[in-house]
Amino acid sequence: MDYRSSGVDIEAGYRSVELMKEHVKKTMRPEVLGGLGGFSGAFSMERFKDMEKPTLVSGTDGVGTKLKVAFVMDRHDTVGIDCVAMCVNDIACAGGEPLFFLDYIACGKNYPEKIAEIVKGVADGCLQSDASLIGGETAEMPGFYPVDEYDLAGFAVGVVDEKDIITGKELEDGDVLIGIASSGIHSNGFSLVRKVFEMTPENLNRYDEKLGKTLGEALLAPTKIYVHALKSVKAAGVRVRGCSHITGGGFYENVPRMLREGTRAVIRKDSYEVPYLFRLLQETGSIEEQMMYNTYNMGIGMVLAVRPEDAAKTIAAIEEVGEKAYEIGKIVSGDKGIDLV
Repeated sequence: MDYRSSGVDIEAGYRSVELMKEHVKKTMRPEVLGGLGGFSGAFSMERFKDMEKPTLVSGTDGVGTKLKVAFVMDRHDTVGIDCVAMCVNDIACAGGEPLFFLDYIACGKNYPEKIAEIVKGVADGCLQSDASLIGGETAEMPGFYPVDEYDLAGFAVGVVDEKDIITGKELEDGDVLIGIASSGIHSNGFSLVRKVFEMTPENLNRYDEKLGKTLGEALLAPTKIYVHALKSVKAAGVRVRGCSHITGGGFYENVPRMLREGTRAVIRKDSYEVPYLFRLLQETGSIEEQMMYNTYNMGIGMVLAVRPEDAAKTIAAIEEVGEKAYEIGKIVSGDKGIDLV
């Protein structure tokens, strides 16, 4: 009797590490100390000592049941981007700069090439957010997960000068809301997606002319990472007064999180075009409109509040880094909450 006979292949684990090294290496920032393979990852904070009050900000999340779509399509090179995005977008939302990321993969059976594909996606997400992938864990758990399935989660740490933290406390009546376009459904609400669309290779690989791709490709589109967009806005001299990452809970849950007491967000639904994928989902599943806005990002992945005089400059700064932005509403006085009109 040995460990392999119980379902855990140590040699496969070694091969996974070797295959992922080339992807991890690309993410290394100068502040990373040591290499891959240690018991912990080290990151120097020397560069940030000139901040008045350097403050660490963190985020942790997983990909959720979007992974089920990846399993059916047997495509694993993009879900890592989702994992990174869900963490670093929360850090950017607070005004922070992501520094490093760690991932956790739990699987029923370690297929080294598949694990390397997943980690490649994680590394791509780190490159998009200027964060280093300084560590992680791959746990082979036979009997706990099916042999062809896995779970993926991660953790990110960033830094911000305390005076630059975006808290919403500066919000005022008349501030303008800027929405940054999403890349699709991102990584939330997939339990409902899987109820609406038949999760078979035949259905997911069906080409849809209005989508311009297969349904599966549209569903697997990785979560947009907004780190560079927020950096560009800051570099343009704009002070973001409030910021919301539109994740699970959609507009109704997430926008109020950026508000202070006595302020209310008013968002115009006709201020941008809702992408066809959301309309397809709503019509196919006979989902009420309010439920759609209470579950999905509806084409807007991040909402920023800025002074009216900074609105045009903010949109220009976002579009300068290749993202699409819209003026979608405003802040008014009232009970803390949101109105979609």
